[in-house]
Amino acid sequence: MTIGFSFRAARSTCLLCVAGLLTLVPAAAAARAAQPDPGPPGGAAARQSPLYRSGTQVRPHPGAPRVPDVSALSWVVADAGTGDVLAANDAHRKLPPASTLKTLFALTVLPALPGGLHHEVSPQDLSGIGPGSSLVGVVEGQTYRVSDLWNGVFLNSGNDAVHVLAALTGGWSATAARMQAEAQALGARDTHVRSPDGYDAPGQVSSAYDLAVFGRAGLRRPDFARYCAKVDAMFPGRDGSTFGIMNTNRLLTGADGVEPYPGLIGVKNGYTSNAGNTLVAAARRDGRTLVVTVMNPQEGGGHAVYEEARALLDWGFEADGEVDPVGSLVPGGVRPGQGPQAAPAAVTAAKPAEDGPGWPETGAILGVAVLGAGVAALALRLKLVRDDGS
Repeated sequence: MTIGFSFRAARSTCLLCVAGLLTLVPAAAAARAAQPDPGPPGGAAARQSPLYRSGTQVRPHPGAPRVPDVSALSWVVADAGTGDVLAANDAHRKLPPASTLKTLFALTVLPALPGGLHHEVSPQDLSGIGPGSSLVGVVEGQTYRVSDLWNGVFLNSGNDAVHVLAALTGGWSATAARMQAEAQALGARDTHVRSPDGYDAPGQVSSAYDLAVFGRAGLRRPDFARYCAKVDAMFPGRDGSTFGIMNTNRLLTGADGVEPYPGLIGVKNGYTSNAGNTLVAAARRDGRTLVVTVMNPQEGGGHAVYEEARALLDWGFEADGEVDPVGSLVPGGVRPGQGPQAAPAAVTAAKPAEDGPGWPETGAILGVAVLGAGVAALALRLKLVRDDGS
C-alpha cells in the first residue's frame, strides 16, 4: 500500500509540535518568576536610590552639560551597554504605556514562534480588538508568516497582528500572564499587564524605568533589534498582493516633518488618549548605545515626544564620562566587572544561544516538541491500522 502524507497532515503534525512547545513556554516564564521576589531591583535599599525620588535626578561632574528641560511626566536616559541610568525624572512613576508595552509583548512571544511559521487567521484570532486600535490590515481567512505579523507589530503597531500572535501562544489572558512573569523576571516591577497590545485598560501601567529595561533587553535579541530598526516593509494583501507599511516611529523615519535622529536603531512609540504620547528610543554613536524613555509630554503637541527624546539623547552622548550613574537597569545593580554583561545585539553580534531561554528551559521545551511529534506519528500509525482493517 502506498501511503501519501498530505500537506494538511504535515501541517497538523507541525502545529501539534508547536502546541507541545507552547505548553511549556508559560511554565518556563513562571519558573523564572517563581524565585523569591527581592522587591525592587537591588533589594529594599533600592527604594532609597535617586530613581525612587520625585523630580530630575542627575549626578554631574563640574562642567558637565546641563540636563535639558523637557515636559514629559517621566523620562529616563540610560547606557544600553552597562545599564547605567545617567539621568531620570520620576523614573518609577506608574503611567499607562500605550503601544510601548509591545516591547514586553515581543520579549515574551518572540522566542516561542519561528518567523517562518505560516498561520491561517480565524475569526476568533481577531476578536476583542479595541475600538480605535491601530491596525496593519490582517484579514481573516488569509495565511501569514509569523515574520510578517511581527513587521505589523513593530512598524505599524498593529493590534490585529498582536491578537493573532497572542492566539498562537495560548490566548489573550495567558499571554498577559506570561508578560507579567517576564516583567518580574527582568526586575521591572512597576508594570501591570492587562492588555498585551498596550490598549488602555483599567489598572494597566508601566514606568519609564521599566520601559527602558524592556528596550535594553530587546536590543540583546537580534530578531527584536532587526524588527525595531526597520523603516519599511511589504505586508501581504488579498489575492497574493502586497502593500507597503512604514514604521510609525518618526524619529527613525523622518516622516511628518520630524528630523530623523542620526544613529537611531529603534525601538517603539505609542499613543492612546489616556497615555498620551510615549516613546522608547535607542541610538548608537561611536560604539556606545543609549536608550531613552519619554512618557506623556505636556507641551509641544504630538511630535514633542520625539523632540524631547532627541534632546535627551543629545545630552546623554554629550555627557559621556561627565556624570555618575543615579541607578541601574540591571537587577541588583550589577556594575561592569562584578558580573556578566551581555552586549546589545544592535551594538555587537550576540551569540544565538544568549538570545533564547536558558538551557534547562530549552531542553524541556525541545523535549515536549519531540513528544508532540511522537504523538502525531502514533496517531497517524493508528489511523493507517484502522484503514487496513476496514
